[in-house]
Amino acid sequence: MAWPRVQLVVTADDFGYCPRRDEGIVEAFLAGAVTSVSLLVNGAAAESAAELARRHQIPTGLHANLSEGRPVGSARHGASSLLSPEGFFLGKMGFREAVAAGDVALPQVREELEAQLDRFRELLGRNPTHVDGHQHVHVLPGAWVGGPRQGGSMPRWTDAFVGLSTCGRHMSAHRVSGALARALEGTPAGHSLTAELMAHPGYPSVPPAGGCGEGPDAFSCSWERLHELRVLTAPTLRARLAQDGVELCALHDLDSKRSGQGIPGEATLVTFLQPSQL
Repeated sequence: MAWPRVQLVVTADDFGYCPRRDEGIVEAFLAGAVTSVSLLVNGAAAESAAELARRHQIPTGLHANLSEGRPVGSARHGASSLLSPEGFFLGKMGFREAVAAGDVALPQVREELEAQLDRFRELLGRNPTHVDGHQHVHVLPGAWVGGPRQGGSMPRWTDAFVGLSTCGRHMSAHRVSGALARALEGTPAGHSLTAELMAHPGYPSVPPAGGCGEGPDAFSCSWERLHELRVLTAPTLRARLAQDGVELCALHDLDSKRSGQGIPGEATLVTFLQPSQL
C-alpha cells in the first residue's frame, strides 16, 4: 500500500514491574527500539526504574493500575470497592466484572489514580509524559474518571493505537507492519499521521522477585517477554518500518491535540485524568 508519513511511538509497558523486565526495557530504549515507557508506581521495582528513567532520560508516563497488586492510595488502609478482602486489587477479570456490575465506586477510582499520579511525581520529580492503563482498564466503560482541572501542558496522543494483535509470541516485523497498515486504512496518501505500538519487552521475571505486591504473574515470567525484546531490537523490524516510511519518535515529539481528534486503531484510548493535569 502507499503509506502516509507515519510517526510511531513505541511504548514499553510495565516499567517497574521487576528488575529483569526493566533491564530489557532499558536495553530496547538504548538500542532505539523503544521510545517511551509506562511506569507502574506500585511495582516492586518502581524506585529503581525511576532512577533508570532519570539516568537515561527515558520519556516516562504513568501506567495507571487498578487491577494488579496493592494500591498506593488510602484504600490500602481500609475497605474499598477496588480491593479483595485480602487487600489486593481484584485482578484483570475481577475488576472488569465489578465495573460491569456497577460495584466499583468511582470516587475511589479517582482517589487511587490521583495517589498514583502523586507517587509518580515523587519518584520522577516531574509530571508523566502520558497516562495509560495497566491491563487495558482505561478502555472499560465506567472506568474513566475526570480529574480536577489544573494548569499544565496540552495533551498529546496518537491517531492510531496498535499492539493487541502483536503481543508476545505474535510479535514479528510482518505482524507489526500489518497492524499499522490496518489501522491506517482509508487515510489519504501523503497525510502525516501518528501511531503508538504497545509492547512488553524484557527479560522474564524469576519468582519471587517482581510484581505489584503478589509476585510476578505468568505473563511476566514467560519467554514471550524476551521474544518481544528480540523482535524490537532486531534489524528486520527497523528495516521494515523504514521501508514503510515509518519514523520512530517519542510522545512529547508530537503536536498537541484536542479531544475527538484522531482515528480509531485496535483500541480506543481514553485518559484517566483530565489532560490538563499532566
